Amino acid sequence: MQHCTPEQLALAALREPLPDADAAHLEECAACRAEVASLRRGVEALAVPQLAAPGAAVPPPPRVWDAIAAATGVSAVPHQDAAPAAAAPSVPPPAEPEVGTVLPFRSRRRGWLAAAAAVAVGAVIGAGAVAIVQREDDGGEQVTAIALDPLAGNDASGRAEIVRRDDGSRVVQLELDAPQLDDAYYELWLIDRDVVGMVPLGIAQAGSNTYELPDGLELGRFPLVDVSVEPLDGNPEHSGVSVCRGELET
Repeated sequence: MQHCTPEQLALAALREPLPDADAAHLEECAACRAEVASLRRGVEALAVPQLAAPGAAVPPPPRVWDAIAAATGVSAVPHQDAAPAAAAPSVPPPAEPEVGTVLPFRSRRRGWLAAAAAVAVGAVIGAGAVAIVQREDDGGEQVTAIALDPLAGNDASGRAEIVRRDDGSRVVQLELDAPQLDDAYYELWLIDRDVVGMVPLGIAQAGSNTYELPDGLELGRFPLVDVSVEPLDGNPEHSGVSVCRGELET
């Protein structure tokens, strides 16, 4: 069986149309769909305006050039660009940081566990009242649907469907009703009942979202379907701030 080329998989991740033969193969091949889902995670991360927006250039402090000169024996002078047509308003320069000071990445692990403990009881108890529907759609695919209820007074809610295709592959189809975020983004997770083990599925946006489930993932181990709010800090761990959640009966 001839798989899609890397170029075609990249186009599919960008939601570009493929030649008929490649599109037909992608519908039938779980391996190629999994690769597209993996590539699409990065595409969706860049599609978040707050993540995609370029930041202003930050010039290095003078000590950087002094260190280069000291290490190489060559005088290092930054290139002086031509003066702009209109003078910018005078702004006092920020204080220079101490040279050699390295700040460690802040771990959210402990904060996440503390926050999770606060909402875990409500999530698990409330899950008993969540309507779970198991059915087959017109194509014979098995569908398990659950409602995602708001947590801790949040306005977000949704519906998640676990769809098992004829070839055995599975996807999560999420319909999310949530307010727009200015300096953060939503992410979908599968979490175990102890609220410790978790599987990130990808960035979520208000409306329809589709996620390919990894082969071999046991939903019985991760029955909590969770939507969190993640700050734009580059930390891949769960923030500990969940806005809606439901529980699968497995």
